[in-house]
Amino acid sequence: MDWDFWISGSRSLTPEHATLARERPGNGETALPDRIETTPTWSNAVELQSRFPRLYRSLITVLRARGYSIRTEQAYVDWVGRFLGFHHWRPADSLSGSEVTAFLAHLAVNRNVSASTQNQALNALVFLYRHVLEQETGSWEGFSRARKPKRIPVVLSRQEVAQLLGRLKGVNRLMASLLYGTGMRLMECVRLRIMDVDFSYRQIRIFHGKGGKDRMVPLPERLIADLEAHLQGVRELYEGDIADGNGEVFLPDALAVKYPNAAREWKWRYLFPSARLSVDPRSGRVRRHHVHESALQKSVKRAADELGLRKRVTCHTLRHSFATHLLEDGYDIRTVQELLGHADVSTTMIYTHVLGRGGKAVRSPVDRI
Repeated sequence: MDWDFWISGSRSLTPEHATLARERPGNGETALPDRIETTPTWSNAVELQSRFPRLYRSLITVLRARGYSIRTEQAYVDWVGRFLGFHHWRPADSLSGSEVTAFLAHLAVNRNVSASTQNQALNALVFLYRHVLEQETGSWEGFSRARKPKRIPVVLSRQEVAQLLGRLKGVNRLMASLLYGTGMRLMECVRLRIMDVDFSYRQIRIFHGKGGKDRMVPLPERLIADLEAHLQGVRELYEGDIADGNGEVFLPDALAVKYPNAAREWKWRYLFPSARLSVDPRSGRVRRHHVHESALQKSVKRAADELGLRKRVTCHTLRHSFATHLLEDGYDIRTVQELLGHADVSTTMIYTHVLGRGGKAVRSPVDRI
């Protein structure tokens, strides 16, 4: 592995980065970012902050006080900006249920958005009026939600998984193998810490997964040697950062205040660290964040294209394949549900579509001619 590349250079994180946006302020810093970089994704948020700074700050404050994820926060702020922009930036408290309905109808009819997108916009506006503006939403909250169609997940065969993993190299191959071998989501894998991997009990702890839930997944035996070799390289990188005075790492939930020295401890380091150091634009601290998820996404897509797979393959496809192959091997669906972290077993039931269960193992009549 080219470790010289990992320790070369540094770059600044933008203030809306997921890490910085969640960091606990200190030393007189404001609880919310003073500005947000003008990017295409955040253009509506920038305009919202410029025109209605008080509403903008109240919205983010309530979102963070209620523990919403940074991605939900970004989506809700963006939708509020779109909603007010659609109505020519009239104040939110002057708009009623009819304006909300008109905006949602515009998304469905003129923009032809999916059902999940329309429902996300509705959820954002319900949150704005109910929790931020503290207004009654009963008159329009019953708006007919778009019906989300049932989708059958894309699943790779065992041979296709082996071919796909064989095309990947280095850290990307290790991460993709973990996705398939444990059923983790992409961001759950990216955010793993050193202490989350338990070699003694052959398990991995998923901390604060989707819905803020923790769970345990099995550590694949055949990946242990690769993980141990990978950790040796990460250890060298960590010791180099410590020697250079850049050994801190981001800690969640104000743990940096409770445990002042934990940010420099080995066990808190990310299992898959970023290639370059990152500079906090507010505090000026130099840290090494986890690797960006897009690197693995691009590698998986490129490998699938090179193999000529006639399926839409993403990182999440490996999670679907994990669940389906476990059920094929005879594991109980409740066990698979716990490993995947599903709140309802009905969500896990979608993976039974390839198993021929429930009398659906139908043989086509044309095969009997």
